[in-house]
Amino acid sequence: MGATYRRDRVTLTLDRPEVHNALNTEMRDLLVEHLDAAAQVPWPRDIDLRGRGPSFCSGGDVAEFGTVPDGATSYAVRLTRHPGLAVHRVADRARALVHGHCIGAGIEIAAFADRVVAAPRTQIRLPEVGMGLVPGAGGTASLPRRIGRHRTAWLALSGETIDARTALRWGLADEVRPKSEW
Repeated sequence: MGATYRRDRVTLTLDRPEVHNALNTEMRDLLVEHLDAAAQVPWPRDIDLRGRGPSFCSGGDVAEFGTVPDGATSYAVRLTRHPGLAVHRVADRARALVHGHCIGAGIEIAAFADRVVAAPRTQIRLPEVGMGLVPGAGGTASLPRRIGRHRTAWLALSGETIDARTALRWGLADEVRPKSEW
């Protein structure tokens, strides 16, 4: 997780490109820490969320699935260290710049931002049901605000992938622009 501060803008970069920026505990905690700090002050005026490497974020790190010893602890962590909620607190200043794979938590987090800019080849998917999981509270809260409950349900239940143009047409992305123009 990297953070770059310049004048009125901070850029938070998911930085585990070797696993398509799969969100592990350390990266989640750092992201939440930076976003919570930004929520306490009116500066920086603009907050950009990016991913280094081939993808914005491929979702939760499956290597960590099931490693929390009990459900109560897992639930408490989700309530206090949820990156989607942290983005929501600064949503009016946040812009998600997504590319490559934007899966599960990747699109859930991005959808909380005020603006989502997608690279033309972005692929978006909610795979949880196919993995025997219930989609996280992030996606079931952030996506319906942008695309409605029916499209959210279709994405979650089908596990199908949509492209950047479909995301734009549905309202999940606000703009499609080549990554080189960001």
